[in-house]
Amino acid sequence: MKKSFLKLNAIAGAVLLLASCSHDPNSPGVEYMPDMYRSPAVEAYIDYDNIEESSTRKPVDGTIKYSKEGKAWINMPYAYPATTEGYELAGSELMSPLAMDEMTVAKGQDLYTKFCMHCHGETGMGDGAVVTNGGFPPPPAYNGALKNLPEGKMFHTITYGKGVMGSHASQLNKEERWQVIQYIKVLQNDGEMPGATTSVVE
Repeated sequence: MKKSFLKLNAIAGAVLLLASCSHDPNSPGVEYMPDMYRSPAVEAYIDYDNIEESSTRKPVDGTIKYSKEGKAWINMPYAYPATTEGYELAGSELMSPLAMDEMTVAKGQDLYTKFCMHCHGETGMGDGAVVTNGGFPPPPAYNGALKNLPEGKMFHTITYGKGVMGSHASQLNKEERWQVIQYIKVLQNDGEMPGATTSVVE
C-alpha cells in the first residue's frame, strides 16, 4: 500500500513537472494561483458589487468646477432663465467681466469668424454665406437695428439662442462668449473700438 502511494505520488509529480515545462521562453509555466502572479486589474470608478453603478459619489448640486487660472466665474451657473423676462433682466443687469482691449477684441474676432460670420457676415451686416448662398433670412445688422443692443442681451442670446439662432453655449464657454461680444461692440461702432480713434476692422 505504501509503495503504491509512493508510486502514485511519483507519477503525479512527473506529470506536473512535464506539464509545467514549455518551449516558450516567456511562459511562466503552469500557474497554480494566477492571482499571485497577476493581480486583477481594478477599473477606477467601478463598483464591482454593482457593475451598473459608479463607485464614486457625484458632486452635490451647485458644485462649481475648480479653475486653475483663477477664473471660477466661467464655471458659475448662469443666473438668468431662458425667458423674455430673463432676456430683459440680463440686458439691464448683466455686464462683461472683461476689460475691452486689443487682445480680447482680437480673440473675439477670431471666434466670430469661426462661429458667427457665416450668418452675420464679415462686418456684421447680416450678409453671411448662409444668407447670400443659402437663402435664409438675414439677421439684423450690428450697426443698424442692433447698434444699441446691450451686451447682457447679446450674452443671453448666445447662451440660449433667439429666433432662428440656436444656442452656442456648447461651442463657446462664458469667457469666449464675452470675447465675441467685445468684437460685436466694435462692429456696432462701425469697426472702431469704443473710445478708440483708429479702426479695428479692415
